[in-house]
Amino acid sequence: MRRLLFALLVLSAIGAVLIWLGELGYGPVVITHEDEHKIVLFLGDPISVRTEPGWSLRPPLLSRVVVLDRRYQYLNSQPQQMQTRDAERPVIDHYVVWRIADPLRFFADFPQGMEQARAQVDRIARSDVRDVIGQRTMQELVADARIEIMNAITEQSRERLRQFGIEVTDVRINGVELPETTLQNVFARMRAERERLARKARAEGEEEGRRIRAEADREARVTVAEARRQAEVLRGEGDAEAARIYAEAHGQAPDFYGFTRRLEAYRKTIGERTTLVLPPDNAFFELLAGAKLGTAPPPPAPARPAAPAQRSPAPTPTPAPAARPPVAAPAAP
Repeated sequence: MRRLLFALLVLSAIGAVLIWLGELGYGPVVITHEDEHKIVLFLGDPISVRTEPGWSLRPPLLSRVVVLDRRYQYLNSQPQQMQTRDAERPVIDHYVVWRIADPLRFFADFPQGMEQARAQVDRIARSDVRDVIGQRTMQELVADARIEIMNAITEQSRERLRQFGIEVTDVRINGVELPETTLQNVFARMRAERERLARKARAEGEEEGRRIRAEADREARVTVAEARRQAEVLRGEGDAEAARIYAEAHGQAPDFYGFTRRLEAYRKTIGERTTLVLPPDNAFFELLAGAKLGTAPPPPAPARPAAPAQRSPAPTPTPAPAARPPVAAPAAP
């Protein structure tokens, strides 16, 4: 029993060492992972290819293992200027997604490995991009047929690289840009077009502004004229009503009406520093002279019913006062 256990331990140790050597690329055991292809070479010639994960054996002497990456590769090419059918020269930036489909053919065509394969993929894909874009216009490239163009490039590159054991999955255009000189010309045309539209909009705005101002001025003149007409009508009606009221007041109390009208004339005519030079018998000076001498008659009393007629002695006539010289109001200092 002990001998059996010892033998199992020895075999396990030998197996572990062989697996470890296989991981390092030495020994008779070849271990293939999911993300790689392995080609076993004997005296420089391939004797087996391992494309599925697992382990296998190889001749322990005079053999070596070539490991190839099985995963998808991403190749981003440098932007390059290309010409379209309508003589435009945009700068195209594209990338390629590819992988190794046939390890033996790939190893035969690219003995130096992945760098040599990447250079070949980039060269063929760039040639196909230039060829397809040269058959299309700029408008188709940027808008109308962009997906169709990229699918055509992918198919063409796939057919050309299949002979090298390479499978092209996708060729896509990252960006399409115009050269610097063309961009400056395009920007200048865009700027000129925008300035033309701005001048047109400004002219239309000024014309509309003049129309609106003219319409507003016309409406203002019509409104002011109508207001003035209504004011004149109302003023005439007011003057007529005032004249009617004055006439009624004059008819009811002519003396009091004359007294108030004369006071109103004084108030409107004589200011604080007004000097009047009038003869004493002037009707305009009558109330002022009476106020000056203290002999102004009191305002007329309201009319009373007439009493029965009685005989009374005739009044004694009073001599009229002597005429006084004209009196002048004090002059303003």
